[in-house]
Amino acid sequence: MVRLGIDLGGTNIAVGVVNEQNEIIGTASAKTNAPRPAEEIAESMREACLLALGEARMTLDDVASVGVGTPGAVNEDGVVEFSANLGFNDTPLRELVKERLGKPTFIENDANCAALGEQIAGCGGGVPNFVAVTLGTGVGGGIILDGKLLTGVNGAAGEIGHMSVEMDGIPCPCGRNGCFEQYASATALVRQTREAMEQDREKTSRLWELADGDPANVNGLVLFTAAREGDGRALMVLDKFTTYLAIGVADLINIFQPDVLCIGGGI
Repeated sequence: MVRLGIDLGGTNIAVGVVNEQNEIIGTASAKTNAPRPAEEIAESMREACLLALGEARMTLDDVASVGVGTPGAVNEDGVVEFSANLGFNDTPLRELVKERLGKPTFIENDANCAALGEQIAGCGGGVPNFVAVTLGTGVGGGIILDGKLLTGVNGAAGEIGHMSVEMDGIPCPCGRNGCFEQYASATALVRQTREAMEQDREKTSRLWELADGDPANVNGLVLFTAAREGDGRALMVLDKFTTYLAIGVADLINIFQPDVLCIGGGI
């Protein structure tokens, strides 16, 4: 039997088919296109699952269970109480997915899933204290203390993306200003790159060429490619981005003093 792992992000839905040896034997992805009704997103998740199973030459009959990682606070009933990047409020995501796939379904915060995955099959193995930082549409955190996932009194522990790093900073969809994810997420990196391009009125930066002259084409690959080639504006953006990332990571180290700290995600 195999299991389906669904990474529901603010930008993309990624699915992996995992065998008993923790090997990914099939993958697929789809656009999240948030915000839109949760029912529609769940349907896109189902379609991506079927594509991944097809790549693995499996069917739903071969699936033992489904695990979903989602941004936001998730309670023990599988309800996403709040997710700023998805526009979810008290959304019964587990039931929506279970109805469409007909399999036992488990749901947890995406960064918590990342931490648990690294603990079981990755760089967090064999250590009792471990922190995972995920950089994507937002910034997520998964915290393992004494070998156990830290969930807090309401299941929402580890929402590190909403630590404030600038008291009067950029407004965040969560309602606060200056949140970590407004400066250190993949979304923030794209925004910072576009801002740097707009300031380059002569369009001399390599960023313009890599984006085919249109800031709308900017993604993380554009920025890192230009930086590797020594482009001054790209290096300036990258330096600012990594400085904010380092501020947040240093805070996490000071608070938790983990054996291992892992940085991953879409970036």
